[in-house]
Amino acid sequence: MAREELNRLTGNGNGECGQGDCPNVYRTASGSFIVQGGTSDAFIPPAGEALVEIPEAVLREAFRALGW
Repeated sequence: MAREELNRLTGNGNGECGQGDCPNVYRTASGSFIVQGGTSDAFIPPAGEALVEIPEAVLREAFRALGW
């Protein structure tokens, strides 16, 4: 899936990073979410999964974008 196929909910110029390529939340056409952030080593996830860490402000921005 290409990034262009995703609906970017955060980082559109209103948050800490503006248009930068920093932690973001995207929504897919099927309604699921893709989260971009720094990798975390809090614990080892199952095979095929990864942990990312994003600031609370990024989630709040995503919720606002969705009207939640």
